[in-house]
Amino acid sequence: MSAKKTVAFHTLGCKLNFSETSTLSRMLENEGFEKTAFENHADVYVINTCSVTDNADKECRQLVRRIQRKAPESLVVITGCYAQLKPKEIASIPGVDMVLGAAEKFNIAQHLKELTKGDATKICSCDIEEVSGFNSSFSIHDRTRTFLKVQDGCDYNCSFCTIPMARGKSRSDLIEGVVANVKQLAGNGVKEIVLTGVNLGDFGKGPQNDVVAGSPRNREENFYELANALDKLDGVERYRISSIEPNLLTNAIIELVANSNSFMPHFHIPLQSGSNRILGLMRRRYRRELYAERVKLIKTLMPHAAIGVDVIVGFPGETDEDFQETFDFLHELDITYLHVFTYSERDNTHALTLGPVVPVHVRHERNKTLRNLSYMKQQYFNQQFSGSTRKVLFEENQKNGMMEGYTDNYIKVVAPYKAEWVNKVVEWKL
Repeated sequence: MSAKKTVAFHTLGCKLNFSETSTLSRMLENEGFEKTAFENHADVYVINTCSVTDNADKECRQLVRRIQRKAPESLVVITGCYAQLKPKEIASIPGVDMVLGAAEKFNIAQHLKELTKGDATKICSCDIEEVSGFNSSFSIHDRTRTFLKVQDGCDYNCSFCTIPMARGKSRSDLIEGVVANVKQLAGNGVKEIVLTGVNLGDFGKGPQNDVVAGSPRNREENFYELANALDKLDGVERYRISSIEPNLLTNAIIELVANSNSFMPHFHIPLQSGSNRILGLMRRRYRRELYAERVKLIKTLMPHAAIGVDVIVGFPGETDEDFQETFDFLHELDITYLHVFTYSERDNTHALTLGPVVPVHVRHERNKTLRNLSYMKQQYFNQQFSGSTRKVLFEENQKNGMMEGYTDNYIKVVAPYKAEWVNKVVEWKL
């Protein structure tokens, strides 16, 4: 018998990509491939790319160059958002054998059967308008927390974003499909599931009577109904809601989390700017006043809840006054931490027509200012719970004899490694 072919994966970008990479890995393992670490020598390397920042594009090129030096005879497959947006650009990178767009990544096994090293780079992509199917994905055996994709694509047209061009129209699984996946994950001993999507609050949208996972969609569902259905299931101790737009985070969803034993008191709500003028230029679908209302309701019902915030600095036209407005708004807001993104120009976005352009060094200064604010916010939040006891789910990874876990409200805990604590929820005094 010939030895199994080995495959190695590297994921750039978001939790959604992480869940899809895990699913692609299982697909190939079912086809007889053996998964190995990306640092090792492999017969096939698969890079799942992101398109949100310039850095992700550069990182993809660097990874391909590294593979070329280490294993020039190996096959290199690029998929993900960057692959959908710029397939020809990727195909021109020396060493890339195949580029799989949004519609073709889940057909990777078939494409690999038809691929030979030395052939011209194969591009399997289509117009994003033609992408309509939903492929559920989840990560398993990768970490204690599992990322479960329940929604894909986006119908919004934010002026800085390429995601709709990379992932297509909003579409999602059926509630019964999500429930079936959750039961499977529970059967595999998963303790915490993070619900993910491109525009998660848009869950339930899809053409009437389309077929998802073998079942027809007879009516539109919504995210509240999904959360309510999952909350009634046994077997999974914890759910987290990944990033959800403030205009789609309804009072009903917040109240459900407040009254739930399984949904964790932890929200991640993109803001992007604390200036209404900039929010308008970004084509966001809310104003800062609505955002503040959402935060206030969460903190009224769950004073212990963690709230993460996405912010973009250096957007075209952002003046010092606009940035100060953002800083002051966030400083006053009862939030926990920030994910700060430095604006980078993306091809074919409306933001490229806006101005004046903010100098790059100013963008970096603003980023640093908000990251310092984030650090102080996180420290303040953590200190409020010093001496209290909270439930911590410990993860498998150990480093220098230590293990990590997170409380229900997302405070990171580091403790001496104990094998019996792995994938267990432990009462822990902070």
